[in-house]
Amino acid sequence: MKRITSWLLDPPIFGPRAILWIRLVTGGIFFWEGLLKFVYPNQGIGRFSALGFPLPGFTAYFVAVSEILGGLLLLLGLFTRITALYFIAEMIVAVLSTKISIYLGTSPLPLPPSPPKTGFWAVLHEVRADYAQLLTGVFLLLEGPGVFSLDRLRRGRFAPWKKSASPAFR
Repeated sequence: MKRITSWLLDPPIFGPRAILWIRLVTGGIFFWEGLLKFVYPNQGIGRFSALGFPLPGFTAYFVAVSEILGGLLLLLGLFTRITALYFIAEMIVAVLSTKISIYLGTSPLPLPPSPPKTGFWAVLHEVRADYAQLLTGVFLLLEGPGVFSLDRLRRGRFAPWKKSASPAFR
């Protein structure tokens, strides 16, 4: 258990500078999607109600708050692996709860506006954003936050802009 905790809390912090861009994309999307769940009821409570989630109000607010806070954590590069692991699980639930019914043509949500509306090709089209979020989450889980992160500062490495002896930094 100690190894798992250490792996999650002490990620590699000398990854390439380009990891920052992955964090900005992933964190930004989760952040604004969390905000949208508060602004538009059809994205929050309405969506969770239509999908048949128990306690849709609580679930919608819980997911919205976790997306806002988690998005900010990814943007800052703080507790990156823990946040990425949570978002991976969230995206798996999102895909399973929304895309199977599109495949079967039984979705309680509005079908895509243009063909294909159901079946395999409709799922491939509709899953594109979820797929990207899932894979960027996996990337951040495996690679960590990179050099420009608060995880690095938290671990006492205060000069991310200086060249490192580590070849991964170059």
